[in-house]
Amino acid sequence: MIYREETKRKIFSIGLSLILWTTFSCMPASAQRVLLDRIIALVDEGVILQSELDTRINDLQQAAARDNRPLPAEDEIRDDVLEALIMENIQLQMAEQVSIRYDDDTINRVLANMAENSNMSFDEYVTALENSGVYLQTREQVRQQMMIQELQRGMVNRRITITEQEIDNFLNSEMGREVMSPDFFIDHMVVTISGTDSNEIKQEKLRFAANLVAKVEDGSNFLEVRAEAGESSRYQIQSTDFGWRKAEQLPSLFSSIVIEMDEGEVAGPIEAGNGYHVIFLAGKRGGTEQIVKQTNIRHIMLSPNEIRNTEQTIAEIKELRERILAGEDFAVIARQHSDDATSVVAGGDLDWVNEGGMPPEFELVIQELEENVLSEPFESTTGWHIAEVLGRRETDLSQQYTRSQAANSLRNRKFDLELQNWMIEIREKAFVEFVD
Repeated sequence: MIYREETKRKIFSIGLSLILWTTFSCMPASAQRVLLDRIIALVDEGVILQSELDTRINDLQQAAARDNRPLPAEDEIRDDVLEALIMENIQLQMAEQVSIRYDDDTINRVLANMAENSNMSFDEYVTALENSGVYLQTREQVRQQMMIQELQRGMVNRRITITEQEIDNFLNSEMGREVMSPDFFIDHMVVTISGTDSNEIKQEKLRFAANLVAKVEDGSNFLEVRAEAGESSRYQIQSTDFGWRKAEQLPSLFSSIVIEMDEGEVAGPIEAGNGYHVIFLAGKRGGTEQIVKQTNIRHIMLSPNEIRNTEQTIAEIKELRERILAGEDFAVIARQHSDDATSVVAGGDLDWVNEGGMPPEFELVIQELEENVLSEPFESTTGWHIAEVLGRRETDLSQQYTRSQAANSLRNRKFDLELQNWMIEIREKAFVEFVD
């Protein structure tokens, strides 16, 4: 109760500074003054202004008018919008308390994506927002939305528990098998036949289709081969845009074939009632098969600091390399000199690292490095390195990957319900008072 009274007194003093008055210069000092804004709700340490409510309602009404959508009664709209503002206010205060913030560069990257989605350059998009008078407002809305989303991910995911039994049940269910199955993107063409075609014409069309397959197998681009076949006008060529689909969502004619194909492989001619089909597996994603290339690496990293500039860092890493080549133990030198806290205790050993699991500039050097050969010094974003590849292998991580994906799928299914429960809880705990 003491907390609430102190909060009310604090917010009341803030509120006095937010009651803005203006006096027209052409009127005497005793003329009527006009209220520009006022507090309509106290929310913990924050407030909600009448202008915020009016702006949000106006945006909602304009969007409904553009989309020709009906809206509920005005009182219902006001209550719903005010409640949404309260929930946003509560969550933004929580985000501030746990230091969730986004800098201007991050906001700019989001705006750049928004510009790209609108087929505009970043500068064009910013200019359009400025001309509409909503540039700063849009930046702040993006920032607040990102803060709320990050808060929700952190707070809600820690409330969700996925057991091993749940994962087993999911993987054994029909839904689980469907979710975990891969998606295929196939390019397609068919050399059509008709009921009036003679056996000789059908055989010619079959040979024509087989020749198209041979061209693709020899390295020609499938889409170019299809376009050339259509332009030749020798036979009618048709195609279907299937997009990304599960195998069972494809025509049964293709579903059993595509699951055996490798990405970049062509299959056909496949005979059907309407012609000779040719399919090309242009893409494959998802699925449970995960054969991963791994590299066993050890390295030493030196980073420039207050007592060692870049030139001195390069000279020192070169000296360490020469000492190792002269016979000194790599692990001992790594423990004594490396600035990489994650591997220094292990003598610089990073163990087996998955392909794609290293910084790009680091991985580029490792890919070109022969086994048991000490690299020349090279630079990454974290410092200067010397590295050695101790071995390479391919590892089947399918089981681990499958269970991880199943856990993610279950977590996503639980997230929305847990989010609603969490929001109810924080709303009940919050101090909210409406100001008449």
